[in-house]
Amino acid sequence: MAQLKRTPLYEEHHAAKAKLIDFGGWEMPVQYAGVIEEHNTVRTKAGLFDVSHMGEVDVKGQEALPFVQHLITNDVTKIQDGQILYSPMCYPDGGIVDDLLVYRYGTDHFYIVVNASNTDKDYAWMAEQAHGYDVQLDNISEQVAQLALQGPFAEKILQKLTSTDLSGIKYYWFKHGEVNGIPSLISRTGYTGEDGFEIYLPPDKAPELWRKILETGAPEGIEPIGLGARDTLRFEAKLPLYGNELGPDISPLEAGIGFFVKLTKDEFIGKDALKAQKEKGVSRKLVGLEMIERGIARSHYPIQKDGEEVGIITSGSFSPTLNKNIALGLIRADLAEIGSTLDVIIRGKAVKAQIIPTPFYKRERTN
Repeated sequence: MAQLKRTPLYEEHHAAKAKLIDFGGWEMPVQYAGVIEEHNTVRTKAGLFDVSHMGEVDVKGQEALPFVQHLITNDVTKIQDGQILYSPMCYPDGGIVDDLLVYRYGTDHFYIVVNASNTDKDYAWMAEQAHGYDVQLDNISEQVAQLALQGPFAEKILQKLTSTDLSGIKYYWFKHGEVNGIPSLISRTGYTGEDGFEIYLPPDKAPELWRKILETGAPEGIEPIGLGARDTLRFEAKLPLYGNELGPDISPLEAGIGFFVKLTKDEFIGKDALKAQKEKGVSRKLVGLEMIERGIARSHYPIQKDGEEVGIITSGSFSPTLNKNIALGLIRADLAEIGSTLDVIIRGKAVKAQIIPTPFYKRERTN
């Protein structure tokens, strides 16, 4: 069996008696105190996540801008230097290679953050597409650690450790500054549905900063948070997860992230297929479900209507914030009507669910 990779914070998780699991080839903390408790801590106070397993690719060169435009479905010309863009990256047939964040330094320099389990695949795909462009790609994932500080008190806690004015960093913007004296990239981003920051820094400095943030945030009730709560938090906010809502056999239009597909752009990989799909209309749609009868819908459970299979659950769990069982499902588009009922097949038994509006949870925005 292959040796699991570890982040620079492995010893911190081990010392905190976190439950560690194999996550995409990485030995990562799934929980510390418990998923529901950690979930509620992020919604009401602040939580600190180790996301150092994420991948980072540096893109530099005279043709960096046209290359990134070719690579992604969103329009990177619409953002300014210092701003961040979320986008799917597609195959020619419209299926999703990955979803990613593009940090724009200038027309000749971009920083792309990809999902941990996809890093090698994404880098190989990008390198293949780079032929003919005057660009240099560098997979710098091993040179970068990443912490995510999320929750209502995130700014208050982090501001105590940096002279960078955090209130001046708008949502999906970034700045360089020092955090506890450590040169860092600070972005107002996250994957929880809450306000917060992601901090990119040298791996050898990560344990020191991890401990310092937890110490500084103690009066506000900060806790370390595992991947279990990260999943329930992102799921309540309807933030898609690659391998669940996104994948090579699912298009961004089917996944409900068509807003990030700019068909008015001159050219990008997958444009023709996505344009054709939009004109024809999607055959499947991602919907929100609330379990009416008792049961938790899990990923890959079949969905039926009148005994006929019409879709599949992509994500499902108990929602700590709403105190009910909810799910996301990819179903036949003609059945995706709010209020209509479907059956989720749980261990061979049909359990009733109702289609409800999404996102399930939305915070009050103040920035």
